[in-house]
Amino acid sequence: MDRFQDPAELVELLGDWSTARGPLYRRLAAALTKAMRAGDLPHGERLPSERDLARMLQVSRATVVAAYDELRSAGMVDSRRGSGTRVTTEAPKRRPGADGRVPGGRATSIFQRLVDGPGELISLAFAVEPAAPELADVVRELVDEELPELLADVGYHPRGFPPLRETISAYYKEMQLPTVPDQVLVTTGAQQALGLVGQMYLRPGSTVVVESPSWPGCLDVFRAAGAKMISVPLDDEGISADGLAQAFGEHRPALLYVMPTFHNPTGTLMSAHRRSRVAEIAARHEVPVLEDNAYTSSDSACVPPIAAFAPPGAEVLTVGSLAKAVWGGLRIGWVRAPGEITERLARYKVRADLASPVLDQALAARVLPRLDEIADGRAAVMNARLDLLCDLLTEHLPDWRWRRPDGGSALWTELPDTDARVFAQLALRQGVEVVPGAVNDPTGGHDNHIRLPFTFPEETLTELVRRLHRAWLELKRHGPENPTHHPSV
Repeated sequence: MDRFQDPAELVELLGDWSTARGPLYRRLAAALTKAMRAGDLPHGERLPSERDLARMLQVSRATVVAAYDELRSAGMVDSRRGSGTRVTTEAPKRRPGADGRVPGGRATSIFQRLVDGPGELISLAFAVEPAAPELADVVRELVDEELPELLADVGYHPRGFPPLRETISAYYKEMQLPTVPDQVLVTTGAQQALGLVGQMYLRPGSTVVVESPSWPGCLDVFRAAGAKMISVPLDDEGISADGLAQAFGEHRPALLYVMPTFHNPTGTLMSAHRRSRVAEIAARHEVPVLEDNAYTSSDSACVPPIAAFAPPGAEVLTVGSLAKAVWGGLRIGWVRAPGEITERLARYKVRADLASPVLDQALAARVLPRLDEIADGRAAVMNARLDLLCDLLTEHLPDWRWRRPDGGSALWTELPDTDARVFAQLALRQGVEVVPGAVNDPTGGHDNHIRLPFTFPEETLTELVRRLHRAWLELKRHGPENPTHHPSV
């Protein structure tokens, strides 16, 4: 009960409430009503105080008062001195967990945006772009040369389509990580790979050591398994080796999760020396390592995966994917691990979906050898967009601070002396969906950060910064501590 006493959690649930039509207080009342009828705000739940919710939403207290009055008139809430405002309406009963949300999860708004679709907002929830142009040529080649043979296949390969597993093995051999097909399990994207590993290694109460910050979509996979997270900070070479050793010694975790290649959201490329240290520390403490290398490029080919540095007997699982490098619609990922681990993961995989689509895997087998070529083509475009974004921010938002990323597709940006959750509400009213840093780091260490993808076309980047600039001026004009001065309706 009263889990929404922290207004930030309620704001996460309300999503893009302020983009609807009508007076602001009615938009808020409508969003709260929708949450009540859906059962997200259950009977008896205490709502945040008017002042606290106004501060977090960056509206006047009068706006929240008017919204609560509207709900009281409709019989949705009741207010009493000493007990606050509580939900009085009854929602249809449903079984716990039936809404698909992860209790305590931080990726709710990101996943909901994926479900809802792009809408009219400039959404910063995802760093995505259309398919690499080379993919069309590969599709035509596949149809012309392989389709009859593929359609004659039985279609079920729980471990993965054999030619693709062989191609992935060759890919890792070129990256100084000797691999045989029996060490490879093909998955339906990297996200499924993480989910399968979580199912196999984690139980309620397990501990996972993660980087701070990290990608919330992955963290929610671990939360859904009942695990708790221990965060270790990053430096310019990757996760802190000293912090990692300390976390292992104090918490005896079930798993270490890291993103060594163009870490999301910071874009940091973990150095070869740091990868070696991580492998050595994990082996010494007997902690399995899950390295997520969903981001890749030809520039990173000279830095082998952590698994390449692991001493004999170490347990390192290496996840890869074509979604970021080629196209999000090509839902092909994989796990490279010791043979006995892959065998166990395959049993979880077959229970999940029997097998990944054969045509997609055959396409992936043709695309993977061209990954360097595709990455080189994309790098030129992405570097130009990054340059433009940095120039625009320097000109229009000179107070903001960032470190130019080693790679990836986003700029991890610090907003000085500002809670990004508060700024997100003002940005939303300017037509930008911002993901606050608190989503990436629940410890509070990056509450003043946001992730700015530079995957947009140049004209969209220009408009994005224009809207962010307007929101920032609004914040500076009124200040986060003085919400009562904002227009009320």
